[in-house]
Amino acid sequence: MTGHEVLAPASETEALRQQLLQAQRLSSVGELASSIAHEFNNILTTIINSAKLGMRNPDAGEKQQAFERVVKAGRRAADIAAGMLGYARKASAHRQPCDLAALVEEVLVLTGKDLGKHRIQVDTRFHARPTVWAVPGQVEQILVNLVLNARQAMPNGGRLKVDVRDDPAGDVAEVRVADTGVGIPPDQLRQIFEPFFTTKQPDEYGRGGTGLGLSVCRQIIEQHHGRIRVESVAGKGSAFTVKLPHRLPDDPV
Repeated sequence: MTGHEVLAPASETEALRQQLLQAQRLSSVGELASSIAHEFNNILTTIINSAKLGMRNPDAGEKQQAFERVVKAGRRAADIAAGMLGYARKASAHRQPCDLAALVEEVLVLTGKDLGKHRIQVDTRFHARPTVWAVPGQVEQILVNLVLNARQAMPNGGRLKVDVRDDPAGDVAEVRVADTGVGIPPDQLRQIFEPFFTTKQPDEYGRGGTGLGLSVCRQIIEQHHGRIRVESVAGKGSAFTVKLPHRLPDDPV
């Protein structure tokens, strides 16, 4: 009797792929939830205390300063909420023109408190603000994964460098996420994009990496006809470079 392989229907494969993307996205949100909740608590404390001072202080100048602090804190909360909503975009899987630098800014707002808590200094450089045709929520998912991976590679703090460039000659836009962390051993570099392979050690709660983050990133990038490259030196850090095309032949004019 001859055995044969039964392939899942294309629709079923696509449904499973979407479930994997969503599961990985929720995993990232779970990692950020504590720091975001803590930041919202600090913002609410600032708003409440400043409002009380403004109401009680008879001096007009002091009142003005208090209410300006309320407005500033409210805008910060709005920025964080916008970052969360941007990351949660999943209703549409259609590509659209995206300001790549703006997506990076949203992700850094979303991850800012988490990076600060772990003593990560962020250095951003926008050499250009290129437009790419992409699914915005999926590009943000790539960026969140790369930023969180960089933070986890620097358990004692460090520097995160994020560069955005345009390459008109290659008709691509580029994002580079570099850290000063532990690096990746040369013998593991070829495996890091494989499903379920992880270099992360379990934390104090026994939780390690799922090995899905970079695999999902590569899957999304390939669907966008882009490329991802990694450079790493053990003990000195890693740099991931993502290149996305400005347009694809089937994108609408």
